Amino acid sequence: MQEIPRGANVSLTALSEDAGAVVVSLGWSSASGAGDADVSVLLLDENGKVRDENDFYFYNNPAAADGSVQLLGKVPTDNGDEDRISVDLTAVPEGVSRIVVAASRYAGARFGDLDDLRMTVADRSGDPLVGYSIEDAGVETAFIFGELYRRGEEWKFRAVGQGYETGLAGLATDFGIPVLEDSEDAEVEAAEELAGKGKAADTLAPAEAPQGPGTAAGGTDAPDSGSVPADATAHVAADAAAPVAVPAQTRGRGPRTTRKKVTLPKVAKKSLAENESWNQARLFPVPSLKSDREREVRATSVLLSVMAQVPEFGRRLTAGFGAPAGRMQTFTEVSLPHGDAPRRPDGVIRVERAGKLWTALVETKTNGNPLKAEQVQAYMDIAARRGYEAVITLSNDVALEGRPMVEVKVDGRRKHKVSLWHLSWAEVAHQAQLLIRHEGVGNAAHAWLLQELLEYLRHEQSGCHGFQNMGAAWVPVRKGIEDETLGLGDARTVEVVESWERLIRQVCLRLGGELGQKALPVQRARRGSDPQARRVAAADRLCADGKLSAELRVDGTSSVIAVSADLRTSKVRTSVDVPAPEGAYPLVMVKRLLRLLAEAPADLHVESLVESGPGSGPRGTLERLRPEPGDLLPTDGSVVVGFRLSLLKGMGSTRGNTESGFIRSVDDAVERFYHGVVAQLGPVEGRGGRRG
Repeated sequence: MQEIPRGANVSLTALSEDAGAVVVSLGWSSASGAGDADVSVLLLDENGKVRDENDFYFYNNPAAADGSVQLLGKVPTDNGDEDRISVDLTAVPEGVSRIVVAASRYAGARFGDLDDLRMTVADRSGDPLVGYSIEDAGVETAFIFGELYRRGEEWKFRAVGQGYETGLAGLATDFGIPVLEDSEDAEVEAAEELAGKGKAADTLAPAEAPQGPGTAAGGTDAPDSGSVPADATAHVAADAAAPVAVPAQTRGRGPRTTRKKVTLPKVAKKSLAENESWNQARLFPVPSLKSDREREVRATSVLLSVMAQVPEFGRRLTAGFGAPAGRMQTFTEVSLPHGDAPRRPDGVIRVERAGKLWTALVETKTNGNPLKAEQVQAYMDIAARRGYEAVITLSNDVALEGRPMVEVKVDGRRKHKVSLWHLSWAEVAHQAQLLIRHEGVGNAAHAWLLQELLEYLRHEQSGCHGFQNMGAAWVPVRKGIEDETLGLGDARTVEVVESWERLIRQVCLRLGGELGQKALPVQRARRGSDPQARRVAAADRLCADGKLSAELRVDGTSSVIAVSADLRTSKVRTSVDVPAPEGAYPLVMVKRLLRLLAEAPADLHVESLVESGPGSGPRGTLERLRPEPGDLLPTDGSVVVGFRLSLLKGMGSTRGNTESGFIRSVDDAVERFYHGVVAQLGPVEGRGGRRG
């Protein structure tokens, strides 16, 4: 990969023969784990202005109808997370001469608070072509990271690195997007609307209008919005002639939509069955499945058929693999020559655009069966010889950054490159749920198809339940910790740490699909750090204190949820720290917190965090503190800087995903904690309206 400085440019076609479509990645890390920003893309004409509202892509308008631009969302990396954008340069309209890639922060946050600001451009096969790092970010609340631009018949990339202290509003104005200032009264009115006509008084924040994104033209409702910072509060121009509008800053405003999309209601209609023993007829029945082979064949056919029939879903799953936007057809049990005996991949995906074909072979596993390296290697060889672009593996396992699911050899002498990608069944279900519950699809039939797919994946006989086994090392490691016989450097502890990391990523997928927001693991590592060294360090901590620990954050919130599994006490702890507002009276602050937690579980542990450090402040269960809120205040007059809210849950004893299993207990603990505690903290954590 070529590294370039600010202001430099490079030809993409000179770097790769496969640069007709690229994936742009914007990344950053945060020492606190709470840092975040929103990505936006603008298509500009030769005058440097947007042509109309369809030239502005952000959280609420994430994809172009022609497939030229699609915001793929955030994905976890070993150093934090990245926002990825798929750009099909062959589909960009002739009238577009520049594609600007930008990001903005919200609620007054600055880019100087983030580390490792970086932009990377990769070709269709996923190979990084060019990278650029921003080293001097400070008070800026919006940044143009870089741009793709035409020069004759080729596309080039320029590292821009231009910051705006006026946030997204200032950036948008430069490119012809109208922004009008809101009055202070409008901000207060929006805050009251957000607070639900009276709940605002119960928030822990000081009495001022909350700031965040809201109204947007184009797309569907979404929580992880592009935003205009506090110093440039804006709203969409009311003039119907305005070509496009920036999302409003105020959190209380509900986003507008210009496209009607279908979402399914969260509450199912009342059943007409006489009793519970009646099973509703399903498009994809599963009770007759007897063997793993039958499950693999059925699951592959069901998934590929829905991908071909629901364009939004098929595009969502393949865009990140370098597939163009176009007419998709899918096939199963295709026979392809390979040596003495033909090979039969489980499926084939073909996408046609402008007379060119993109082809991927699909290898599927269900019911926890592992992928076989020799099978995948054979498909990689076949794809290379036949000029196919990708091999996609699909199983219940979850991929880790920097750790391939299977080891394959690539013949460097071959001119044609084949990419190897992996999908988890949990990720398939996550994307389907996002579309039908939150973002919407083109018509009701497509929504129904996705719902039938979800019902199939969730059925106990489908074998498509996601990561469901902690591996062979789990039982001996857990027993070694209980007996205090586990020594440092035991390779089995690294295997357990990797399984724990996969579990946390799946927990994030399930929680994010339910909420309609990205939920991501938090990594507090500097860019370039060795992920394997980090896992070895975590394994040493497991040996020392018997705990597996992780952090996750729901996109659009500042709270970091900590999850800890104590193998010695067999308890799963979920917790979140709530900062104390400056200038508030201690007792008033505690009472407000307890009012916010009125519906929280009575066994919630609340601890005061004081300046002298964690573990030194008063604590108690919510049940005990409700009648005596003053018990949470230090008797020695120490300053309270925040509160730690924690729930404890018994840990499952088995390694699998049974009712008593460890995986199920962690999943249930996070879900109970988010809905029972974090969601009770109120709208101070939200950013914009719900999608859909």
